Amino acid sequence: MSGSGLRERKKQRTREALTDAACTLFARQGVESTTVEQIAAAIDVSPRTFFRYFPSKEDVAVSVLDQQLTEVIRALEARPPGESVLTALRRAVVGTVRAHEDAGSGDGGIRLRSVRALLLSSPTVRAASLHRGALRSGEMARLLAVRMGVDPVRDGRPQLVASIVLCALEAAVAEWQVHRPDAPLSNLLEEAFDLLAGGLDYPSATA
Repeated sequence: MSGSGLRERKKQRTREALTDAACTLFARQGVESTTVEQIAAAIDVSPRTFFRYFPSKEDVAVSVLDQQLTEVIRALEARPPGESVLTALRRAVVGTVRAHEDAGSGDGGIRLRSVRALLLSSPTVRAASLHRGALRSGEMARLLAVRMGVDPVRDGRPQLVASIVLCALEAAVAEWQVHRPDAPLSNLLEEAFDLLAGGLDYPSATA
């Protein structure tokens, strides 16, 4: 293996170690009480090294969520072309989350649970996450446009679907974290997709 390849692998290991240390500290003492110095010390590196990988401690949390979005997008891209838009999205999203759930108490499960808790407790993390999700929705919309055989510049449906689905995921995660923490998140996501499939034009209570 080339020297550049070894350096890249070492960088990736350091980034992963910083992420794990940060998520463990966040889960134990909260993001506000966790310092960059503590995160760096947990893996015996300097704060300067931390800032080579992340601009802030909040960005560590957002990077975990961004990684999961990347997995969802890749899973969506791999779905059979004959599947409908909502079916492909459901199987990509639920399949990705169940893969993490199957990891149990492993690193993946610890990361995601602690980061989702931060979404509720830290306005900074939540704002950064929503911004990142909005940026990634365009990527998802382009894949949906290919599946639908339409031009996303002229047809607004792919972007609309991507945006609605991402909002539905946010709602399902909030429901899971606050009201149903003992239920598998994948079950709540299945319920969210059932609701989307049923349509959103609910009748008025006064009709």
